[in-house]
Amino acid sequence: MYFVSKRLEISFAHRLSLDYESKCTRLHGHNAIVTVFCCSRELDRNGMVTDFSSISQIVKDSLDHNFANDAMEFNPTAENLARWICGQVPNCYKVMFQESEGNVAVYVKAGFEDAAKIL
Repeated sequence: MYFVSKRLEISFAHRLSLDYESKCTRLHGHNAIVTVFCCSRELDRNGMVTDFSSISQIVKDSLDHNFANDAMEFNPTAENLARWICGQVPNCYKVMFQESEGNVAVYVKAGFEDAAKIL
């Protein structure tokens, strides 16, 4: 099994839709750190699990310097963004989405709980 990870820094804005009073329902921005983890039993014809530049392009084109509420069709919490990224990147099994210092959401694709411990 082959494993790779890609760490990216993005800047984005959002506002959350919450059923309680919170300052996060107002427009605000983050400089987030996103780490994408991919795995595969076999390498592709180029000798890769997933091209690092492809991972970067998928995440940055969708989120970097964007208003996440316009780019996504769901409430753009860190948890939801982590899950969305995992579904977009080929061979991705785990995403860590740190929207600010001390606030990290992690999504692990079902069935990959053991693999998620490797990286």
